[in-house]
Amino acid sequence: MRDLELANRLLDSFSRIAGVINTPRLDYPRRLGRILAVILEYLGVEQGSLMVLERKKYLVVRAASRAEIIGHEQRIDDESSVASWVARHQEPLFIKDICKDKRFGGQCRGNYRRNSLLSMPILHKGKVLGVINVTDKIGDRDLLKEDITRLFDFSSVILSLLVQENLQQDLRRQQRTLRQRNQELRHQEALRADLSRMLIHDLKGPLSEVVANLDILSYTVSEENREFLESAQMGCDRAVRMVSNLVSIGKIEDGKLTPIKEVVAVRPMLAECLCSIKGMARIKDIELILEADEDLPRIALDRILILRVLQNLLTNALGYCSSNTTIRFGCRRLPGKKQLEFYVQDQGPGIPAAKHRTIFEKYARISDKQDALVGTGLGLYFCRLAVEIHRGRIGVESEPEKGSRFYVRLPL
Repeated sequence: MRDLELANRLLDSFSRIAGVINTPRLDYPRRLGRILAVILEYLGVEQGSLMVLERKKYLVVRAASRAEIIGHEQRIDDESSVASWVARHQEPLFIKDICKDKRFGGQCRGNYRRNSLLSMPILHKGKVLGVINVTDKIGDRDLLKEDITRLFDFSSVILSLLVQENLQQDLRRQQRTLRQRNQELRHQEALRADLSRMLIHDLKGPLSEVVANLDILSYTVSEENREFLESAQMGCDRAVRMVSNLVSIGKIEDGKLTPIKEVVAVRPMLAECLCSIKGMARIKDIELILEADEDLPRIALDRILILRVLQNLLTNALGYCSSNTTIRFGCRRLPGKKQLEFYVQDQGPGIPAAKHRTIFEKYARISDKQDALVGTGLGLYFCRLAVEIHRGRIGVESEPEKGSRFYVRLPL
């Protein structure tokens, strides 16, 4: 009967402790305090404490029957401490008479009414997480060595709470670290944005002067030097377009750019795109072929933005194509849909399928190829943003060594 009674009391204690652990409104210290109270009641003792290993070398009292010792710390290497001995040796300690134990220095009656004391380590995967101490047995008899088994029954229950708290602390530390890194990244991003704005502002003036001077020179340059002039004009045109892309990217990201739409005829716009890169194509010995029906419907769009999108796609194709190849550039109406599809199809090295989505991200590069026409990875990102604010879609179809086909689909 007594064994059955003890078993029922143990199950009841476990049930109460589980209730404490699963009560979300209780913070960690109060949970430890209530769990310790249940353990002391089950063991029939008046005094006890629950110490937790913190900062790898300190046992800190986090729950105790005597409130004044909560927060007290002991180094794990303290030779005069019972709890430190238990933590270092990772085994329970039963002291039958504390008056005869040198660690108490003869002051056994200072805070204790009984002679015996029991201390139990809380272990997890071979490491100590804390220590339970109990003393001052209620009733006629003092603590016995057999009470170690009864106290051990609770160590696994306390262990679950300590492990849970350790995981939560790790999570909080990781969250703090992430917040700090995010703040640093935001700060760095702000610095980069400020630098970009300053560079863009400072580049506009000199580039405009160079473009104007080259235009003046074009009226007087000799035929033998005209190729050099055209090359310089193309370089300036690309630089101006890159600066414009940077300005547009910043405005679109900030939600400050709204497309200024106008109804345009498609074929003249495509011809204008080709005209701006014919010189580049001639220098690289690449044939440009325009494919567009005369009866294509007119479309409402921001002409300047979409022109730059198509020019970026054509320039990219030129940058990755070899000499004596062909680039097809055109537009078609998608069957059964109220959409026009603009496309640039080249005979370059192609793009691996794994990169089809990522190449439209900021600073993404199609390849590591070094070419005067290959930029910093912002061109396609600008294209994606400009197409998306038109409620359109940009994508690529490609296979390695078979060329690439970039397309822009815009609603009519």
